Amino acid sequence: MEWVTIPVMTTAPSILRKSFFLRELTTDGRLLFFTRMARMFAYGFMSVVLVLYLAKVGLNEPQIGLLLTLTLVGDTAISLFLTTRADRIGRRRMLLVGAGLMVFAGAFFAVTKNYIWLVVTATIGVISPSGNEVGPFLSIEQAALAQLLPNTRRTQVFAWYNLAGSFSTALGALSGGILAQALRGAGFSPLDSYRAVVMGYAGIGFVLIILFTRLSNQVEVPPAQSFSTRAKLSRLGLTRSGKAVLKLSVLFSLDAFAGGFVIQSIVAYWFYVRFGVEPAMLGAIFFGANILAGISALSAAWIARRIGLINTMVFSHLPSNILLILVPLMPSLGLAIAFLLLRFSISQMDVPIRQSYTMAVVDPEERSAAAGITGVARTLGASLAPVFSVILLGSSTLIGLPFIISGGLKIIYDVGLYWNFRSLKPPEEAEREA
Repeated sequence: MEWVTIPVMTTAPSILRKSFFLRELTTDGRLLFFTRMARMFAYGFMSVVLVLYLAKVGLNEPQIGLLLTLTLVGDTAISLFLTTRADRIGRRRMLLVGAGLMVFAGAFFAVTKNYIWLVVTATIGVISPSGNEVGPFLSIEQAALAQLLPNTRRTQVFAWYNLAGSFSTALGALSGGILAQALRGAGFSPLDSYRAVVMGYAGIGFVLIILFTRLSNQVEVPPAQSFSTRAKLSRLGLTRSGKAVLKLSVLFSLDAFAGGFVIQSIVAYWFYVRFGVEPAMLGAIFFGANILAGISALSAAWIARRIGLINTMVFSHLPSNILLILVPLMPSLGLAIAFLLLRFSISQMDVPIRQSYTMAVVDPEERSAAAGITGVARTLGASLAPVFSVILLGSSTLIGLPFIISGGLKIIYDVGLYWNFRSLKPPEEAEREA
């Protein structure tokens, strides 16, 4: 196996120290950053070894693909139920339910090898096979943050919010890979070393429960808005924003379906099959990838102020999709890693912009529902792809096809997003043009 050096982003701590955004946040705002960091660490921690763990449990490729799909389908249903009720029942309550489902999923995955029980647990619980957000958390936290911020600061704070998540995912992936490798070196079997990571995931779920209990009522919908609009809201929690949210949901679902072919667990498995990369090295690769993705979010906020949210989403996403298509065409491990890292350096620039845009074009009392519905659309789209992707990975001749399919579909998404939403401006852009 060829070894390469992963670049370490030594400037990241200094960038964080120079930012004043945390001083502008309330106690609740800072706490939401900490819950985001803990959760994303857990997702990264688990994602690097998840498919390897399932393989050691005795599952074959089609079984693993189906389980990953059902994991995301279950997360979709749970997210839709919790987020469309959060603004009426209570945002903090729904966050606590989500954290409890993380504990449930991690604990049951660690104690059973039975495929039926694994499928049931994956469907009911909250697990992220991709290392990305799943469950109700992101939608509800975004709604709360948007409520605590002026419009002019929303995109920038969302960028830092995503940077914090990307750093945490990177550290989680690195830690999960190193822990599994260290335990194997200490004499643990591969299965037991991976199980330790799964148990750690459940432990972080307990930490989230404690953190969510510290949130105040300031994260909830103001009582005046809640009572005045409750009668008008549909079962999905939307009124006048329904048409825009529907269009966004269809497009976001296509983007996520494309991304589901190359979720982090599957890419890690691809590196393992194609180049024989060990868990510690896999952790290092995704540590570097997620650090680059997080830092790119800050530049996205700066660009968006100059060319607009929609333009930033589309024109940063297109070149990253071309790079994704090129990854499996690289003849060596070093080049494959280089193209993957280059792709990550721009692929996530659209994420905080997409989140900010969704919060900007809906009414305040519809934000949790809008974020939840679009988030569910993404999760549903992503849930359909792994079952096909893992099957392709089982073929030596088709092993690189998931990357090509993903990149091509994402290009179609970019064109559709620009065509449908280039004229719908968020409030801060409409005011500048007026």
